Order: sequence, then structure tokens, then C-alpha cells
Amino acid sequence: MNILVINAGSSSLKFQLIDMETERARIAGGCMRIGLEGSHLEARRPGGEEMRFELPMEDHAEAFLAVKKALVSGETRVIDTLGEINAVGHRVVQGGARLKQSVLIDEDVLRDIEDAAELAPLHNPPILSAIRACIAVFGQELPQAAVFDTAFHAAMPPEAYVFPLPYEYYEKYKIRRYGFHGTSHKFVSDRCAEVMGRPVTELKIITCHLGNGSSIAAVKHGKSIDTSMGLTPLDGFMMGTRCGAVDPSAVLYLMQKEHWSPELAGEALNKQSGALGVSGVSSDDRDIKAAALAGDERALLSRAIQRYQVRKCIGAYAAAMDGVDAIVFTGGIGENTFDLREDVCRNLTYLGVTFDEQANLRCVRGVEGELSGPGSKVKVFVLPTNEELLIARETKALC
Repeated sequence: MNILVINAGSSSLKFQLIDMETERARIAGGCMRIGLEGSHLEARRPGGEEMRFELPMEDHAEAFLAVKKALVSGETRVIDTLGEINAVGHRVVQGGARLKQSVLIDEDVLRDIEDAAELAPLHNPPILSAIRACIAVFGQELPQAAVFDTAFHAAMPPEAYVFPLPYEYYEKYKIRRYGFHGTSHKFVSDRCAEVMGRPVTELKIITCHLGNGSSIAAVKHGKSIDTSMGLTPLDGFMMGTRCGAVDPSAVLYLMQKEHWSPELAGEALNKQSGALGVSGVSSDDRDIKAAALAGDERALLSRAIQRYQVRKCIGAYAAAMDGVDAIVFTGGIGENTFDLREDVCRNLTYLGVTFDEQANLRCVRGVEGELSGPGSKVKVFVLPTNEELLIARETKALC
């Protein structure tokens, strides 16, 4: 069984064709700069070099035509006919209040995704356009599934997801904590249980998805009971360009002082804040690390804030679950920034965490491993995430 996994953005369309017998990608790639100058398709087979083709692509429909052609012809061919594709799985950021689990796509589902778009205006509209384009290009007969970033967190109890605002706003507008990165948190929590040789239903796991966008989740007995992102991916702790949680009065004060409109406030909080705003260097952790090593005080402060907030969130979720069996680092920063992991773990001695420095240095660039030392009361792991594989698994289960 072959499943095509799609992750669409406003000007990009990433894809993987996954063989579900081996659960390995036969090819992975993306259509980049859709609708812009310099649009191109890039692709890579396992173990092969990246191939790049300059192609004019005005919209997602043209991008899907390019993917369709790439799969069955030329240097990128991995199947003989499109009939070898059994289903398509789409990553959808926001499922809203109605879509709480992965579903096969029909017109009712498309309407629900559209209704949820006001909760994720930067994400859901291009995803919706991409799904419609995919149906038009590959045909109505091919099963297509929507897998939601928010679905894994739908198990949260009301005390975790209801905001202490006038309750009427929750009833009228469904203003609540939804959480994101759900596919990643589910994948690595399941993998953690597998590595530990125990059922996930017996474990309390804190999963730290750390990248340009970051979130932490408390996974108790296989279910998310809390997570750091809220109504949108802006909430939580400091990220690449997002501020995370700040005093709402600070935002109101700045709106008055800087004469911000809601749109300007959103731009400042989402795209000019976080590590970029504090450091003044970059939103890329590698650039900030280089500046910090050179003695840049704001870069040093940015990294200190990041580590402090991660430790604080882990402590809060250990309390929320009345203990923790394992902590998992994943995502681009979580999988590769060994000094962050060391800083966090060496300040978790109150949980009984011991730390293996040599293992920490080994676990980068996709290497899975345990970081906790002998006698550690809490296991600590680096587990590379694979959201595309989880989307493929969810899609297969629906077909």
C-alpha cells in the first residue's frame, strides 16, 4: 500500500510517498515558491542526492500536476502508474471544535475545515485550497484523509482547555486551548513507550517538540492532558519569532504606545518577537548560538530564556500528571541542540534525573537514544519525530 502524504503551505507543497509495508518513504520532496518567481520542484530518494527542477507553478493545482508527473516519469519516477497510490493523507493544522479525529474528506469535512479557518487564518485556507486542488488532479475516486494537528489534544479536560475569560466567549466563539504539533507529540510518545518496552497506557510522558515553532505536551496514559500552545500556535514559551505567553496588559500597553492595529500587533507578536526579538540576531538557533559563543549578551539572554522556560514547563507538567516516567526531546532544536538538553536536564535533579553527557553528544542528526544516566528515576530520550509517517498510518487506518 502506497500513501501520498501532503503538507501544504501558502506557497509550498511538501510531499512523501510512503510504502506502508516497510513504512519508509520511496521519495520525498516539495514544490517551493508556488505563485512566485523561482518556483521549483525538489525531490530526493532514500540515500540519493537532491534533485531540483525549475518549474513555473502559478497555484497548487499546477503544483499537484508537477508532483503527479514526477512520481511516474523521469529521474524522479518511483511508480509505474498513479493507480499504485492507494490514498492521500493531508496535514491540517486546525480542526476546530468539530473535527477531533482524523477523517476521510468529503464536502462536509471541507466545510468544517473552512469554518475553522478563522482560528488558523495563516494555515487552514492554503491547506483547504491544496486539498481541493489535489482532488481535482488525482480524482474523486482516490480516498483522501485529513489528519489534524489539534486532534491529539482533543482529550484534554476542561480545566486545561477552558480559558478564564467570560464563559460566553467560549460558547459563542469556541475560544479555548486547542494545542498543535499533535501528530509529533503522538508519534514520539508512542515511540517512547515502544523503546521503554511498556504500554503507553501505563506511562506519564512529557514530550518537548522544539524547533522554530515549539510546544510541550503532558501525555498521561497515551492521551494529551495539557499542552503549551493555546487557541493558536502563538501561545506557550518563546519560539523563533513568536513571543509565547506574555502578560496581555503588555500587549494592550504597546497597542496604545505604538498605535498598533490588531494586524500590526499580530505581526509583532508572531513574526518579530521570540528569539529573534530578544537576540536581535536571527530566529535560527544556530545563528544565535554562534553569536552567544562570541559573547553577544542578547544572544546569551535569548538562549537563557529559552532554557528556563522549557524547564519551567516540564516542571508544571510533572505536577499536572503527579509524576513523570519519561521526557522526550524532538524537533529540529530538540534533536540537535545538545547543550540545551544538557542545561535542561541538569536542572531537573529534583525529579531524580541523572544525565549521560556522552550519549547526549552522540544523539544528533537523527540519532535516537537515551540521555538519562544510571539510576535515573525519569528516563530521558531523544526521539526523532516523523509526522509524515503518523499521517500515513492514520490515513491507512481510515481506508
